[in-house]
Amino acid sequence: MLAVPLVNMQGERLGEIEVDPAVLGGTVRHKLIKQAIVAYNDHQHQHTASTKGRADVAGSTRKLYRQKGTGNARAGNARTPIRRGGGHTFAKRVPPSTKVLPKKMRRLALRSALLAKIQAESVVVVDDLQYSAPETKTFAAMLSALGVQKGCLLAISEHDNNVYRSGRNIPRTDIRVVDELGAYDVLRRAKVLFARPAFERLTQGVSNAGDATARE
Repeated sequence: MLAVPLVNMQGERLGEIEVDPAVLGGTVRHKLIKQAIVAYNDHQHQHTASTKGRADVAGSTRKLYRQKGTGNARAGNARTPIRRGGGHTFAKRVPPSTKVLPKKMRRLALRSALLAKIQAESVVVVDDLQYSAPETKTFAAMLSALGVQKGCLLAISEHDNNVYRSGRNIPRTDIRVVDELGAYDVLRRAKVLFARPAFERLTQGVSNAGDATARE
């Protein structure tokens, strides 16, 4: 069993939450994690780059004038790349993304990334994470108490506007709903913080986390 620290918002340790590695796939699958990250980065591209080649521009295919006897340089049709209005020599043809992972692979990649973070002792569960109003100062004090110095990911069980607005202006701090998490989100930051309901939702296997690779 793996032990994940349970703390309060003041950074005081309340105990530990035990996690069975089998719930998170049992082992870290590095190749699968790489596939998920490559797919995520590929989906950040719009894949809209496109230029017209000589076959795409409007114009006749008739040779402009005969090959010899005119005194001019040899010329083909008006769509040749060396003429104004002609097509590009090496027209850009960017195919749509083909890096799509099945849902089960995405979920397993997320759990594998989380397992790696737990093994590296970079996961903390925060008990009773609540904000009655946006409080950036309180949020920053919590991160300081938890020893977060190089950025973190905070996963919550459902959208909370007060939590989001409390941490959105803090550099290198990501706030995500647990059902929207992907492997890239977990590995991007040095530290991963979970609100207790979000952590229980993910480790008990009822979360849809890892499904949304449209962002990926």
